[in-house]
Amino acid sequence: MTRVAAVDCGTNSIRLLVADADPATGELVELDRRMTIVRLGQGVDRTGRLAPEALERTFAACRAYAEIVEEHGAERLRFVATSASRDAENREEFVRGVVDVLGVEPEVISGDMEAEFSFTGATKELTGRTDLARPYLVVDIGGGSTEFVVGDDRVRAARSVDVGCVRMTERHLTHGGEVSDPPTEGEIAAIRADVEAALDLAERTVPLREARTLVGLAGSVTTISAIAQDLPAYDSQRIHHSRVSRDRVREITRDLLHSTHAQRARIPSMHPGRVDVIGAGALILLTIMERTDAEEVVVSEHDILDGIAWSAADTGYAAERSD
Repeated sequence: MTRVAAVDCGTNSIRLLVADADPATGELVELDRRMTIVRLGQGVDRTGRLAPEALERTFAACRAYAEIVEEHGAERLRFVATSASRDAENREEFVRGVVDVLGVEPEVISGDMEAEFSFTGATKELTGRTDLARPYLVVDIGGGSTEFVVGDDRVRAARSVDVGCVRMTERHLTHGGEVSDPPTEGEIAAIRADVEAALDLAERTVPLREARTLVGLAGSVTTISAIAQDLPAYDSQRIHHSRVSRDRVREITRDLLHSTHAQRARIPSMHPGRVDVIGAGALILLTIMERTDAEEVVVSEHDILDGIAWSAADTGYAAERSD
């Protein structure tokens, strides 16, 4: 086995996975997995730049992660940055800061590569499952973008579109620095219109409706599962591979969009960093389920982060990094 560390730095959160990986057997033994809400994408949709305070929050998380990577003695580290840092004019400042702290350059990957990592992380352990029909549609709802991937054992088609829970919240629900509490029907309709347009774009290259199992990834989806199960606290073991029906997602989405910040904050499984953006994230998921006629979503805690870890364990990647 190879001990690897993977960092996924998205628009809303930064996550770390340290694991022992054996590509020959497909075994990934998790040693440490954690997430920090840093809101790196704060204001990017409006200004085109990463905010100084967002950068500092991210670098602080990186410093904490560097200690964990060192403690576990990871042989390889791969740091992947997604939507917010792709879009920002000052992304070089972000790159320099990460190199200073972790000693590796963040890879600002394309949306298509992001989708492939998500698919690998979400489906590698589903091999042999007879209760989940193929092909899979893996949907990764991030802060700034959503990835759609259709595949069986491998990716058949993938597309990244610029709708995410943070981007939609900032674009449609934020006025003068304050988030609507709760959103108006017009604001909700505006988010849905953006998501519908993004789905039209995705369907040009990805056969969304051919999939027979919908697999949902990332914080918006896992939080919806926790709410659906009425968990007293966030419990990744109970969330992983849980199933939530479309009707239940519709009920939860309606409740979230018509509740206040204080009411959402009182949900036991709600991370404080998701309180303002969960309504938009839930609406994105619901709109996808309605478009694809998916009766349920299979929720996965394993996603792009696991895909990054697998790629770090790959000998081809190691050779490329050593050149």
